[in-house]
Amino acid sequence: MSHIVTIETQLRDPAAVAAACRRLGLPGPVQGVAKLYSGQAVGLLVRLPGWRYPVVVDAAAGRVRYDNFDGAWGAPEHPGRLAQAYAVENSTAPRGTPC
Repeated sequence: MSHIVTIETQLRDPAAVAAACRRLGLPGPVQGVAKLYSGQAVGLLVRLPGWRYPVVVDAAAGRVRYDNFDGAWGAPEHPGRLAQAYAVENSTAPRGTPC
């Protein structure tokens, strides 16, 4: 059984990812390549508190990948909090000129 988890939530806006990190008091995301337990992932690297490996947001695909080995390498609620903060930031961000 794999340790890698893939979330189908669509996180596509890098600015909203950065704002979500600020909202949660996390370091800002950094574009890069992360080594996960069994492989690599490319995208915005987000460091969650106490996590062994970063969460990787592939904004082009909207995909989030991480490895927490059933909670042994990071509290399982943290990615959900990131996704919730992203949703808040993405829904409240100014969008162009109103009609």
